[in-house]
Amino acid sequence: MAVKFTDLGLVNTKEMFAKAMKGKYAIPAFNFNNMEQLQAIIMACTETQSPVILQVSKGARSYANETLLRYMAQGAVEYAKEIGKGRNIPIALHLDHGDSFETCKSCIEYGFSSVMIDGSHHPFEKNIEETRKVVEYAHKYNVTVEGELGVLAGIEDDVKAEEHTYTRPEEVEAFLKGTGVDSLAISIGTSHGAYKFKPGTDPKIRLDILREIEKRIPGFTIVLHGASSVPQNLVKQINETGGKMKDAIGIGEDQLREAAKSAVCKINIDSDGRIAMTAAIRKVLMEHPEEFDPRKYLGPAREALKELYKHKTVNVLGSAGHAFD
Repeated sequence: MAVKFTDLGLVNTKEMFAKAMKGKYAIPAFNFNNMEQLQAIIMACTETQSPVILQVSKGARSYANETLLRYMAQGAVEYAKEIGKGRNIPIALHLDHGDSFETCKSCIEYGFSSVMIDGSHHPFEKNIEETRKVVEYAHKYNVTVEGELGVLAGIEDDVKAEEHTYTRPEEVEAFLKGTGVDSLAISIGTSHGAYKFKPGTDPKIRLDILREIEKRIPGFTIVLHGASSVPQNLVKQINETGGKMKDAIGIGEDQLREAAKSAVCKINIDSDGRIAMTAAIRKVLMEHPEEFDPRKYLGPAREALKELYKHKTVNVLGSAGHAFD
């Protein structure tokens, strides 16, 4: 039985993005797979008064179970109200890298307020065709849609690409006209996963491509995927506690902050959260090898993740303090 996202207390991304564009900040899109990650996201964003997009990949949806996930999202809204003493931050539930119309349709029926259809691996015209089909269905239910032009290298769940293809600015106008999407994910130098770049390199976002795209579609919402910074202190902690994350490198937070001041109104962060949780769990188990109660290592992991996300909303995305604009 289909459920409306409004019945779960969720919002779509229209108003979020309009306010972010005006305020020159980006909405955090934090991926989650389990309860502790979801708790950390809600605690961090409520404490910093940041709007938030709860982001779920197809793989994460399968892992959590689609029915349980619906109630987790509803619970997240109620939890935010509880922490915020009745004043709840805007929360959207978004499908990350939807691979087909059927996947997007199912998510909409289960209460997602926003979906992404990733047709970037298709030829340009096929991408438009697949994206338009999702848009036409989603807009019937006031669900917002994200499309993608260009290909990010790296690995994230089921999304894998060996080569990077920058978004071609000359294609964006035709893509928007042909699809009717509400936001556009572009490829300007970010990358999926924790092993984004080779050691010794100085990775840079192609802000020149971003600015050219902005000129062609002024005022339109841009999205950055693969925007984890891979904090080196956390990588070091993992490696010092038995892990093997050699040569894990991300994109500089200063560059993300610069992008967030532009038309980039949504920035996706997944790997940083995984790294923060893993570092905390490894530390507890190394220091207390006798421990077997999951709460004793998942609790500290949740706290570490909360602090990371508070830092992101305040110092990187600039979204802190904007929940009630």
